[in-house]
Amino acid sequence: MKQIESIKEFGGWLNRYQHSSESCQCTMTFSVYLPPKAETERVPVVYWLSGLTCTDDNVRTKAGAQRYASELGIALVMPDTSPRGDDVADEPERYDLGKGAGFYINASQAPWAPHYRMYDYVTKELPALIEASLPVIAGLKSITGHSMGGHGALICALKEEGAYRSVSAFSPICHPSICGWGEGCFTAYLGEEKGDWKAYDATELIKAGAAEIPLLIDQGTNDEFLAEQLYPKELQAACEERSFPLTLRMQEGYDHSYHFIASFIGEHLSYHAEALRI
Repeated sequence: MKQIESIKEFGGWLNRYQHSSESCQCTMTFSVYLPPKAETERVPVVYWLSGLTCTDDNVRTKAGAQRYASELGIALVMPDTSPRGDDVADEPERYDLGKGAGFYINASQAPWAPHYRMYDYVTKELPALIEASLPVIAGLKSITGHSMGGHGALICALKEEGAYRSVSAFSPICHPSICGWGEGCFTAYLGEEKGDWKAYDATELIKAGAAEIPLLIDQGTNDEFLAEQLYPKELQAACEERSFPLTLRMQEGYDHSYHFIASFIGEHLSYHAEALRI
């Protein structure tokens, strides 16, 4: 991988890298924050998955996460949200399909299948690259994210049993099979057979018997997408049916933006740091 940027923050380094991705068959960009502790020893990792229209740049400039990561001694890995490049399929007139909307799944349908394999990228290729190249502890990782990225964090943790020490999400798309964003992307990427969608739907994964891992979700009550896109109550019902460990915090007055994320990111990173203690 090639380092293309390095900025000192809070005693550590915010670095940006590019590499040729085997999963996505294109050049991928990602950012990593390495805390001061990483200069002398290997550190655990928290992966952050961003939402629709985002790149790796949104969270690193808006969330205020690096200050907490520095204090807690954890690395942050912030990948892009989709494959990129001139030969990558796209719907330029739509923000919720194509580039910027990878949905963290492995597409099976043309023309998306060759490049849109963000699930394999996030769960396999990127961690292997990070662990081979940077001062992190192999296998010691947690995952979180926002909106589409919250969906991604939940499904990665639910599908990859034992891979993550902890998982959390801000305003996640909890039941994509029944919301407009999910239906649009899943139809394009996975096809018309809705049974195939369940493999990438957190609510359906819990119903189907996914192994228990405690879920921490923060959701703003003034989120403009809450009623029509996010469906946290459906996820909550599925968890209650199985006595699945869920902490759903409805945060009064907060919206869907990074103002909301910045307000609680410290609590989420502390939650992950506790789970990552060795």
